[in-house]
Amino acid sequence: MRQVRILVADDHSIVRRGVRALLETHAGWKVCGEAATGAEAVKQAKKLRPDVAVIDITMPDLNGFEATRQIRTVAPQTEVLVLTVHESEQALREVLDAGALGYVSKSDLDLNLSAAIESLLRHKPFFSSRVSEMMLKRYLKQDVPPKLPGTGPAALTQRQREIVRLLAEGKTNKEVALALGISVKTAETHRNNIMRKLQLRSFSHLVRYAVRHNLVEV
Repeated sequence: MRQVRILVADDHSIVRRGVRALLETHAGWKVCGEAATGAEAVKQAKKLRPDVAVIDITMPDLNGFEATRQIRTVAPQTEVLVLTVHESEQALREVLDAGALGYVSKSDLDLNLSAAIESLLRHKPFFSSRVSEMMLKRYLKQDVPPKLPGTGPAALTQRQREIVRLLAEGKTNKEVALALGISVKTAETHRNNIMRKLQLRSFSHLVRYAVRHNLVEV
């Protein structure tokens, strides 16, 4: 069985110890590194290439959102789970825009951390707690371009629906190309055509579209 490698980043050592203790109760899961600042988290992710990075929102140097953006750039194979003590629509928006797939309240860690990691290892999104679920539903209804004729899932080809699913699961253009056996340039062209066809303005809109139309599981 391949060992799952996890990076934990939080500026409070007691939180890092608690997260490590929860994670290492699972056979095959190993905390391969820790970081106390956002900049250190990015550096560790680039060096260690973990399967999952567990990132606190509020850290010195770089906050969790910016650290997530940079991690997704320097280590695109690493999925990011964001930890927060503040559940808000704005935080959820920034989590999605930054490229993280998971959003978990620290108060729910003992209940949801393992499930969140398992979900991210399958490249599936994870949002914890009833409050977060309500926020997500409300968020999905907001700030979305008006629905135009011919912009639902039926308007997309089978290949385009598959690309939307892969992108919403956090795959890079290169990973999409590899999964579908096409060139990176073709994957980029498909992505641009999909965004234009659906009149979506950002990656977070693409994720919300995929969730709303059941192209990806939440």
